[in-house]
Amino acid sequence: MHTTLSVPEIFGTDSFNEATMKQYLAPEIFQAWKQCIQNGTQLDLSVANAIAEGMKNWAIGKGATHYTHWFQPMTGITAEKHDSFITPDGSGNVIMEFSGKELVRGEPDASSFPSGGLRATFEARGYTAWDPTAFAFVKDGSLYIPTCFFSYTGDALDKKTPLLRSIDEVSRETVRILRLFGDKETKRVQVSVGAEQEYFLIPKAIYAEREDLRLTGRTLFGAAPPKGQELDDHYFGTIRTRVSNFMHDLDEQLWRLGVLSKTKHNEGAPCQHELAPIFTDASNACDANQIIMMVMKKCAAKHDLVCLLHEKPFAGLNGSGKHNNWSLCTDTGKNLFKPGDTPRQNAQFLVFLAAFIKGIDEYQDFLRSTVASAGNDHRLGAHEAPPAIISIFLGDELTAVVNSIINGTNYTDPESSEIRIGVDVLPSIPKDTTDRNRTSPVAFTGNKFEFRMLGSSQSIAGPNIALNTIMAEELSQFADILENADNFDSTLQKLICDTLTAHQRIIFNGNGYSQQWQEEAAKRGLSNLHNTARALPAYINQKNIDLVTKHGIFTEAEFLARYEIHLEAYCKLINIEARTMVDMVMHQILPAALRYSSDLAEGINRKKEATGNKPATELSLVRRISESCDRLYEASEQLYASLKKVPQGNQCAADYYSEIVVAGMQAVRKEADFLEKLTAKSYWPYPTYSDLLFY
Repeated sequence: MHTTLSVPEIFGTDSFNEATMKQYLAPEIFQAWKQCIQNGTQLDLSVANAIAEGMKNWAIGKGATHYTHWFQPMTGITAEKHDSFITPDGSGNVIMEFSGKELVRGEPDASSFPSGGLRATFEARGYTAWDPTAFAFVKDGSLYIPTCFFSYTGDALDKKTPLLRSIDEVSRETVRILRLFGDKETKRVQVSVGAEQEYFLIPKAIYAEREDLRLTGRTLFGAAPPKGQELDDHYFGTIRTRVSNFMHDLDEQLWRLGVLSKTKHNEGAPCQHELAPIFTDASNACDANQIIMMVMKKCAAKHDLVCLLHEKPFAGLNGSGKHNNWSLCTDTGKNLFKPGDTPRQNAQFLVFLAAFIKGIDEYQDFLRSTVASAGNDHRLGAHEAPPAIISIFLGDELTAVVNSIINGTNYTDPESSEIRIGVDVLPSIPKDTTDRNRTSPVAFTGNKFEFRMLGSSQSIAGPNIALNTIMAEELSQFADILENADNFDSTLQKLICDTLTAHQRIIFNGNGYSQQWQEEAAKRGLSNLHNTARALPAYINQKNIDLVTKHGIFTEAEFLARYEIHLEAYCKLINIEARTMVDMVMHQILPAALRYSSDLAEGINRKKEATGNKPATELSLVRRISESCDRLYEASEQLYASLKKVPQGNQCAADYYSEIVVAGMQAVRKEADFLEKLTAKSYWPYPTYSDLLFY
């Protein structure tokens, strides 16, 4: 039973937010911190000491005994090392201490984190640096301090450092544009992000019986159940009591941590659900999404459930992703992607729109590479996710505006219209002229762009780094032109028209799943990087290296390191999956099927002795099982042999895995799933899709 909650009373109570700071910090200390945030200046050590003391006292009052510098290394998950507050007092007792030095910087062992060649394995030293723009929080008896992570030589080894750099850069270039339009008030522009999170929940006991789920996060085998998602009866359907209790608990934990959990509902596939937060600034949105994934997993365990964040846990059903809603907002509260009453007349809006379109077209390979992973390869292009081809959906009205600019024709704003939902008691709803397109990778949705290609398990940092950097580059080019214009209005008109004309190929409002679009995209010259091995070389494309180094987002070494890290992770994951498949076939599937076949054969002999005839049904079934076992064994042997022939070099290995090993895995699965349909359920060695999805 749910207890009654007062959300305003509990919200942020486990977060060292501004309201809490005012209670535990002296006014002058609080103001010094505010100035640091607003102006990007460094904190004096005395101020850091005062903040650390206040933070420690608050955390101990919340039951914390330890603190940890919480960071986001290149492993794809967060990392933490916990130290207690205790300090010997010299008399055999301890006191609880926490200094500004301990707050500002930590020194975790960096040797086991991937660096992509930025340091040698024996160079273990790494540092964490407090991010004062993010709020610390208390969870499970520890004070969590959001930090950046870098090497002894100063190279960024995490996802947050380049994200913060990109936020600063796009803010600077956006302010340049705003000044040209007479905006003298805006000092900083915030990247606004809302990341919707999809996930699956399955019972812990059933999960424990599946080796593939435990080792890889997805089912490597599983015949299609009699019922899937074809009835659309799960989407937005009534939430199961067990799941509802989990969601209630999850919301409460997230609210206490200051995470703006807003919406929850059933998604399209059985056992699939979604959580959507209220939008916030990109840095805190990234932290919040990491917190959401972390709390989801722990909260699920409390309810004897397991939260699956893999992009495609079940073949034949919808996979899970994130919808990254991205826009730019001024510190005076203006959304720069919100059109005016007549978008055609809104010159400032059109500048930002044109810059975005140009940037996505020019750097489509870079953006695609940020969502490349072995898990996402199973999802992109399927019937619940965008294709691997980058395109932008604008909707009919905005596309008509763009076409009118390109063609030099007049655009008449259509009369506003309303639609009414079939019953009189419901209010009329203003018609949204930018209708949704679920097949589009990048869709304009009224006052923001929704980037829909992210995988459910990945950090949102990479895609937002790319969006911020791309936008900063295009706005920088625009500002250079407009700042030196003799006639601002005519230069602006030409700039917008030329930009939209040159980059209209990236705009597509149709069905991204269709074969016609695949062919049309190829004619337009759009890239189709259909798997991770093909997408990751964008990191070594000189155009992209020049982009990120020009704006100080990465050094060349940092950027190339990410290429190596992602390639290595891809190869390792496919290798683990393939080895798990072989192990399950040899130790579970084949023994179970052969035992069933043997028992059938014994039954045939008994019937023959009793009747003098061999039963045709059993004979046919035994023959089919035997032939299927032979094919499965052969496919497994070939897969195992292919793992011994992986070439040296990460890119060569990735190409080999994507072309040879993945194909071998598909062959093994095809035979195993066929064998599952022939084998009696009492013999089958692990829970089936029906068990997992309809518990």
